[in-house]
Amino acid sequence: MSASVALTRRGILGSALALAAAPRALWAQDAAPGSHGVTLGEPTPFSRETVVEAARALAAQPYAPPPEISQDWRGLSYDQSREIWFESLNALYRGTDSPFAAEMFVASLYQTTEVSINAVEDGQARPVNFELRLFATTDRFPSLPESGTGFSGFRLTHQLEEPGKYQEFAVWQGASYFRGIGRGQTYGISARGIALRTGSAEGAEEFPIFRSFWIERAAPGAPEAVVHALLDGPSVTGAYTFRITEEASTEMVVEAVLFPRVALDEVGLAAQTSMFLFNDLNRMRFDDFREGVHDSDGLLVANGAGEHLWRPLMNPVEGVELSSFSDVNPRGFGLMQRARDPAAYGDFEAFYEQRPSLWVEPLEDWGPGRVMLVEIAADKEIYDNIVCFWRPEAPLEAGAETRFSYRLYWGEGAPPVEGEVARVQATRTGERVFEEGRIFTIDYEPHPALGDDPSMLEARFTASAGEMRHVDVKQNPATGGVRLAATLILPEDRPTELRAELWRGGVRVGEVWLYRWVPR
Repeated sequence: MSASVALTRRGILGSALALAAAPRALWAQDAAPGSHGVTLGEPTPFSRETVVEAARALAAQPYAPPPEISQDWRGLSYDQSREIWFESLNALYRGTDSPFAAEMFVASLYQTTEVSINAVEDGQARPVNFELRLFATTDRFPSLPESGTGFSGFRLTHQLEEPGKYQEFAVWQGASYFRGIGRGQTYGISARGIALRTGSAEGAEEFPIFRSFWIERAAPGAPEAVVHALLDGPSVTGAYTFRITEEASTEMVVEAVLFPRVALDEVGLAAQTSMFLFNDLNRMRFDDFREGVHDSDGLLVANGAGEHLWRPLMNPVEGVELSSFSDVNPRGFGLMQRARDPAAYGDFEAFYEQRPSLWVEPLEDWGPGRVMLVEIAADKEIYDNIVCFWRPEAPLEAGAETRFSYRLYWGEGAPPVEGEVARVQATRTGERVFEEGRIFTIDYEPHPALGDDPSMLEARFTASAGEMRHVDVKQNPATGGVRLAATLILPEDRPTELRAELWRGGVRVGEVWLYRWVPR
């Protein structure tokens, strides 16, 4: 499974977007050849329903895979592909009074199909013309024909902090993948428009693509950027709208309309993809100078029953581990990066402590379903091996229309959710030295709900197989919180589902800790 899946734009809209041309508007981006700025094609009327109707029309037709770019562009080496980049002075809306601008990527090597990108203003959409003059290259980049490639995606920049100084905060490139970062952060985890058959034993995973984008021009001083996208794949089409604001964290309101071509019973909504190689839980498996390597270290779920669940991530020794957390109307879920101390990694180049967490907040009742967690064995940090998403209980029927919306938070962690309790700070495990079994320790951060006397805390530690011994709670002088410890007498032939809870005075005061121990 790869996060780098090709995009395309040719032959997408057909008659669905063959709208009557409106009179040509005045655009700051009507640049003459050789000057700065993109050039735009002829305008057509546009609204969000334009994308919805395009998706509906595509769903009524057989799926047509997008054509690839030319072999010259596909055949670039990795080093060669790094010798071409978009010249930021040519960005869409750069040099206007809009606070946001868009810089494009060229299709080559890993992104081998094109996407269409359109500029939207005053209810009119105009295609952004692909021209190689928009890109800068080094003298090591080969001379290639402009007609052999196109755009593969784009990134959004803004000048909200300082006029004239543009900073990147979101990117769309590859299948239906997109990413965001908060202030002072580095890209890590990705979101996906949809996940299909991820981790399935029944068939190959499918990667629908965003074939076309429409980027609205924001008014002066506007706090929000708006992007629309058309999704297409063998099994489903869809229309997406992203409303993005960037402050300490980047927030995106996502509104989606799906049109399945076939019944979708293994669908993942609000999907996200990350990387977990190792930390204290599996450090000894890796011959590595670093203390930890991961973009995310745990799954957090605020379920409809009022619980806060924390599931540390694991990297299976082999194969795929699939976990599900049944729920009705979840309040939120997401893959978190809680280890923020650089000493937790010892890596002065990757800056894993600066990778964002990603939290999903449904904006309506999603009904019954499951938060799914897929963990795939990986031996290198270049692989995104962690996926989570919401799977509705009822399949999405062919020919039906499904609308849903949610808010994404890219930042230090999840926003406050009602009923929050003491958070799990770290999990460690190891073989007992002088007795049988394996010890698990769970460190909780300081929280008023814990009180001042650990003897008043009740630890409830259960296992689906094996035997629990020596369950205990003590003050952690290093953190100011408490440590829950227990010993598991391991079963030899099957995985064990572990669950730990911390109570005080009949009230749960800590996150519910969950973990799956798999025999080696």
